[in-house]
Amino acid sequence: MKAAIIMGSTSDLAKVEPAVGILKDYGVEVTVRCLSAHRAHAGLSAFMEEINGDGTEVVITAAGMAAALPGVVASQTVLPVIGVPLSGSVLDGMDALMSIVQMPSGIPVATVAINGSKNAAYLALQIMAVKHDSIREKLLAERKSMEEAAMKANEEVTAKFQ
Repeated sequence: MKAAIIMGSTSDLAKVEPAVGILKDYGVEVTVRCLSAHRAHAGLSAFMEEINGDGTEVVITAAGMAAALPGVVASQTVLPVIGVPLSGSVLDGMDALMSIVQMPSGIPVATVAINGSKNAAYLALQIMAVKHDSIREKLLAERKSMEEAAMKANEEVTAKFQ
């Protein structure tokens, strides 16, 4: 069970680290790289060649501003690519969001919320759960736990106002 996470800049690391932790908690081997689509395109292409043949199942990409990284990655693989638009510009991530969701036909990138690396990790896990029962079972258990916590909160609110 392998996933890759690519960010465009080391300034993105704090926004990406939660995804790494979630994937590792599920027993997924995670390869993390900082490879800008604009400034390190040869290194990015070499890394894509590597993961296209090493058993990696999903790629999470995180980028801000023009956010070319997710599209460039998707153009070099048929693996599922998840884009995480990052804030950090004067447009506060809206530029990155629009860039990632407007991919040309045939080169899709699944996109999560601005700074949504946690949901990117969960989406990657859901994709991997199609093949891996252990991930599927753990996701179902976590969802059940979330439901129980929400129902407990509801009971507390209900009791307070009765």
